[in-house]
Order: sequence, then C-alpha cells, then structure tokens
Amino acid sequence: MHENRTKYPAKKTQMYQQMMEIPKKYKVVALVKTNKVRASQLLPLRKALKGQVEFVCVKDRIAQKALEKSNIPGIKGIADELVGQCLFIFTNMSPFKLNVLLAKNKIMMAARGGDIASVDIVVPAKNTGIAPGPMLTEFKEAGIPTKIDQGTIWIAKDSTPVKKGGVINEKLAVLLGKLDIKPVEAGISLYTALEEGLKYAEKDMIIDVEAIRNAFAQYHQEAVSLSIEAAYVTPENINQIIGKASQHARSLSVESGFMTSETKEQILQKAEGQAKGLASKAKGYSPA
Repeated sequence: MHENRTKYPAKKTQMYQQMMEIPKKYKVVALVKTNKVRASQLLPLRKALKGQVEFVCVKDRIAQKALEKSNIPGIKGIADELVGQCLFIFTNMSPFKLNVLLAKNKIMMAARGGDIASVDIVVPAKNTGIAPGPMLTEFKEAGIPTKIDQGTIWIAKDSTPVKKGGVINEKLAVLLGKLDIKPVEAGISLYTALEEGLKYAEKDMIIDVEAIRNAFAQYHQEAVSLSIEAAYVTPENINQIIGKASQHARSLSVESGFMTSETKEQILQKAEGQAKGLASKAKGYSPA
C-alpha cells in the first residue's frame, strides 16, 4: 500500500478494515509464523476450535498499517513482529491454554523430501496393489523387500526405512505417499501473543502440562504430610491424624503399662516376656 495512493484495491481495503475491527472483539491477539505451515494443517484446527478461535490470514504490510493505527494497548508490539508469512489468531482464552490446545491438535501428514520423521516409519507387509515396473527399483532403493504375486507388488515383510528423527529423502517421500503412510507430525504454535496489554514471547507460552501435573501432585502430597506431622486438621487428613494419634496413644499405653481393653494383651505379653527374661537370668545366676 503506497503512501501516495488515494485509492486501493477493494480486497486490500477489506483486509485493512478487518484488521482494524477484529482485535477489538477479543482479549487475545496471537501470531503464528507460517513459513513451514501447510494449508492442510489449518483446516482441522479451524474445525476443532470453531467458536473459540478465529484465524485470519492477511498480508503483513496491510496488517502493520492497521495495527499501527489501532489504539489497543500493546498492539504495536505485535505489528513489530510481522516479518515473513504470518497467521493471526484471535480468541478470548488465555494464550497458554490456546498453545496447549494447538499442541493437542497436531496431525500426521504425508512427507516431503527433506522432512524429518516424527516416528519410526514402519512399512507393513501387504499387497500394495501397484503393478510391477519402475516402482520395484524405488522399493529396492528404500530397502523395502518385495515380491511379485498375482500381477502386483507385495511387500514381503515389515520394514523400517527411516527411524524417528531421520531425514526422509524425496524418492522415499513419494513412495510413502503412494502407500498412504503419513510419518510427519505437524501442528502450529504461537510465536507471540498479546493479552490485555501484556505481550508474551514464544518461550513464555510453552507449558509442559504433564510436568506441571506431576509437580502439583508432589506438592499436594508434601503439604498433606506436613499437615499430618503438625497435627493441622483438614477434611483431607483428619483420618490419618486420628490414626496417628491412636497409634501413638496405644504405644504410650503399652510402654507405661497403663492397661486398656485395646492394649491389655500387648502389655501382658510384654510383662510375660520380661518375666521369662528375668527367670532365664536367675537360673544362670550363682552367688559368689
């Protein structure tokens, strides 16, 4: 959009107006870098998060112009991040929850040459339905054993041409596509986000849910143990505190010889043991 222009294409004007109005409707404005994002990744996300999240693709320069004129606190900081291909996400949920949801909605995709395998690529033994020909060479180069049966190529046994973390070359990517094997996990994560004037960087929004859950479980157990030790009664620990007090009282009763209906057998057994011990010592005693 040139500064000297007085008229702009209708589509650009519409994008500009959209970027002026949408941020006002939501509490959170987030940005995703889409350099390596495929269109097929976004469709499942749009469906899964429909009604909670609005995705907007707009040209960076147009977005910058609109955001720079917006009066939303902190929005200009988002405009500064508009470098390369970007996708805007608008929502009322916290950016932390949004990032967790995005992580949960990853999908497995067909590979392209140069992609990294997200899992061990297992090619199962089966009838491929592919007629013999040049494809036999591709199977051989991939290290996948084959045989010809009933006029088609059969994979003779399960094989793993690439382990998790390995690079998938272009020929193997094409072969896996024909076998409908999708070895690349794909998803998107937030690059930056703005919530009520507070801007978050990418690293700030990464949450290890399992680690946090385990930490809370550990802290809870430690708090319960401390409250029991201090005899600080709560609905959660009252049974354990009463049990501990009962055990302590029972031990004190036995140790002091204070007989009760619960401790009389233990006290008598203890007395009997002590008496036998004394009797044994008396037998071996001889006056000087």
